[in-house]
Amino acid sequence: MITMKIIKKPRITEKASFRAEQNVYTFDVENSANKTEIKKAILKLYKVKPVKINIINMARKGTLLRGRKVLKDGGKKALVYLKKEDKIEFI
Repeated sequence: MITMKIIKKPRITEKASFRAEQNVYTFDVENSANKTEIKKAILKLYKVKPVKINIINMARKGTLLRGRKVLKDGGKKALVYLKKEDKIEFI
């Protein structure tokens, strides 16, 4: 239950798919999550042990929506490094 709150969803973008070829997977995580919590959540959800985890804080960005200026939410993303023989499958 707690693991689903820490890891929101996998980040599936072009850049993330290139990283996945090198066994680096990207996830959107809660703003309060730390590296040890993310490591435990990955181990419980995907049954693989991460080698290393990097956390990136994303800033809020301003953009235009129908002629009005709005702010996109920021957040946190985690880069999870795995061993060469380990894989995570997203279906």
